[in-house]
Amino acid sequence: MNKTRCSWVSADPLYIQYHDTEWGVPERDPRALWECLMLEGFQAGLSWITVLKRREGFRAAFQGFDPAVVARFTAADVNRLMQDPGIIRARAKIEATIGGAKAFLAMRDKGEDFSAFAWGFVNGTPLRRVDGAVPASTPLSADISKALKARGFKFVGPTIVYAWMQATGMVDDHAPECFCRAR
Repeated sequence: MNKTRCSWVSADPLYIQYHDTEWGVPERDPRALWECLMLEGFQAGLSWITVLKRREGFRAAFQGFDPAVVARFTAADVNRLMQDPGIIRARAKIEATIGGAKAFLAMRDKGEDFSAFAWGFVNGTPLRRVDGAVPASTPLSADISKALKARGFKFVGPTIVYAWMQATGMVDDHAPECFCRAR
């Protein structure tokens, strides 16, 4: 049986698996939400498949995206990561990930759960696109971007945030004909 997918999905098996099993599935785990946001930041200026193909390298390099570990990374760790061919070697993005870990922990230490923070913007329920073109950003993604930046996050502009919202299921932007729509 041929499944109808969103038009952006290439024939790459990794992309198909990602689309079919992850993209748009509501993610509620705070650490997983943070990992995805950090990876979306690495995507800036690149295609998602570039990040996706390196995701396991990122997970190894960033110690499983454990915020408590990443927040303790030093300048020596940044230099080490700049030599790691398994990731995208962009100093500003690496430093933003370390800063993002610190921001995540600061939120937690103040009693602010990252998942509750994120999902609070959509009242805990995925938004669903009715029809039409998928936007690159929305007023809501701009509001979330502003709130993230106020907490110390970087590489979280409205476009990156909207991609993160799509990836983590806060918004369902599967095409109306896609078999994954509104699962």
